[in-house]
Amino acid sequence: MDISPLISRVARGKNGSENLTQEEARAVFLQLLTPDADALQLGAFLIAQRMKGETSNELAGFVEAARSRMGGFGATVSPAGAVDLPCYAGKRRAAHAYLAAALKARDAGVPVFVHGVEQIEGRVTAWQVLQAAGVKRAVTLAEAASLLGHEGIVYVDLADLCPDLFRIYHLRPRLGVRSFANSVARLLNPLQCEGQLNGFFHTPYADYMSGANMLLGQERSLIFMGAEGEPELYADRQKIIAKQQGDKTTRVRYREAGLDPYPREALDLSLLQQQNSAIMTGVLSGREAAVMQRMGQAFTWASKGVFPEDWSEEV
Repeated sequence: MDISPLISRVARGKNGSENLTQEEARAVFLQLLTPDADALQLGAFLIAQRMKGETSNELAGFVEAARSRMGGFGATVSPAGAVDLPCYAGKRRAAHAYLAAALKARDAGVPVFVHGVEQIEGRVTAWQVLQAAGVKRAVTLAEAASLLGHEGIVYVDLADLCPDLFRIYHLRPRLGVRSFANSVARLLNPLQCEGQLNGFFHTPYADYMSGANMLLGQERSLIFMGAEGEPELYADRQKIIAKQQGDKTTRVRYREAGLDPYPREALDLSLLQQQNSAIMTGVLSGREAAVMQRMGQAFTWASKGVFPEDWSEEV
């Protein structure tokens, strides 16, 4: 297939660029995902989409393409009530309270499927924290489903889930900017978990990602501006939470905890690892305890559909 006309439509500049349909997005990205894809076309498309901005339809098409390149997708699914937890940002300013909440949710009977990337320069990743906590890592979806059933939590790296998407994800240093591959990885839901908790960093992605999840048939998800881009709710100053359930999306909010805001300054990574060790053993600051409470409610909703009593939906 000659995809140059589709790339041309996306790359016509501020006033001339056009959005692709879901089917067109799937077709063009499926071709660009192949290892022998034209490097010039790939780079041009990634930058053109970066300048234009993705739509929900395009993201859904990109996700469908990536899923088709994922070994075993659709052949194995998660246990009932499992929650998909994509972790692709890493942290450098505060401990990973959401991962401590994930382990607590696991202990309460909520299966948690974590996926991400092993290393991010200058940041502590989810895998580095989970590995220290004794969480097992799978390399195939079949192995992940088995471990999830026995252990209640499992981690799989994008490099094993979808090597073709991983290759594009790691083009950021050469491109100079992030690409939509980051958002696609977050939306993969490799084991088709009923619930998903998904963090983002830039405001428009609340609508883009929740809209994509509706198109992809996701049962329910919370898409929110997370701490440092990870799927971690804030104790205070939580800007956006989009609740997607079937074909409906609403904004939700909860009362602030009245605690110190999230730290602004980066920590020495060794100190951050120490904080993570402490939080995993239950040594919590007031802010971390408040985050753990909110994340616990989020896991319960994502798993069972039970909406927290002290959360409210905006009309």
